[in-house]
Amino acid sequence: MDISVVVPLYNEAESLPELCSWIAKVMAEHKFTYEVLLTDDGSKDKSWKVIETLGAGNPCIKGIKLRRNYGKAAALNMAFQQAEGNVVITMDADLQDSPDEIPDLYKMITVDGFDLVSGWKQKRYDPITKTIPTKLFNWATRKMSGIYLHDFNCGLKAYRKEVVKNIQVHGEMHRYIPVIAKWSGFSNIGEKVVQHQSRKYGKTKFGMNRFVNGFLDLLSITFVTKFGRKPMHLFGLLGSLVFFLGVLIASILTYDKFVNHIYKMTDRPLFYFGLLAMVLGTQFFLAGFLGELISQGNNERTSYQVDTTVNIAPK
Repeated sequence: MDISVVVPLYNEAESLPELCSWIAKVMAEHKFTYEVLLTDDGSKDKSWKVIETLGAGNPCIKGIKLRRNYGKAAALNMAFQQAEGNVVITMDADLQDSPDEIPDLYKMITVDGFDLVSGWKQKRYDPITKTIPTKLFNWATRKMSGIYLHDFNCGLKAYRKEVVKNIQVHGEMHRYIPVIAKWSGFSNIGEKVVQHQSRKYGKTKFGMNRFVNGFLDLLSITFVTKFGRKPMHLFGLLGSLVFFLGVLIASILTYDKFVNHIYKMTDRPLFYFGLLAMVLGTQFFLAGFLGELISQGNNERTSYQVDTTVNIAPK
């Protein structure tokens, strides 16, 4: 199979028929073999009924229904596990991403040799309440990851199959898939200017909770990228430095007691600072040690509960 188109969605019943028709038209024009994986992330509208109808009329359209709303990253993760195409292309269900970009994205993976190609919505049609946080995310992610993409959060991306089979996304980590891919050894990352269209149906799902969670996840992915496999390098070093500070304070107090004959140590704030430093240093060191044990022993993938599927054989 040439292409798997992965479409995570939440309450997008109105957009799906037009989107799937558009994708099918592009695939037919370029004679691609393909599948469309529509992942319903616990929608409250008639999205799943629409997916069942579309799947009945076209076996290339496949559906995955999650039991509840886990988030976009979970929807992507489940679809990645099922994808069979040599190139996997993700796009949003709201018709703001154009399926006409698929042939060029496919070429950049198969001919130009990129592991991952991220879309860049150079001209956006989103409200300012969405564009400003996005610019902040992109700036911060570039600085912390060393990957110089203009638009990390663009839903339109293309991957070699090996990439999606060797990464795992959760929380709000879908924003940082290029960072996760680079961390996993897929460093040939490209970018393509793509068309962006105004939303035709419904309303945006972007809210302040996603803004806050996104920054927390940026800190998380930065920590995991640098120290996920070696937590002792951070906590062990930090613990050793803090513990050494406590020992230094204790040495000063001991010198004052036996040389300067200052005996009331517990009346001095420095005594408690030293004691606190030694306790914290020990705790940091133990945290690093436990992190090493967990990191080496935990190889299980995160599990999400699928309710039912369309045109997907059980594995």
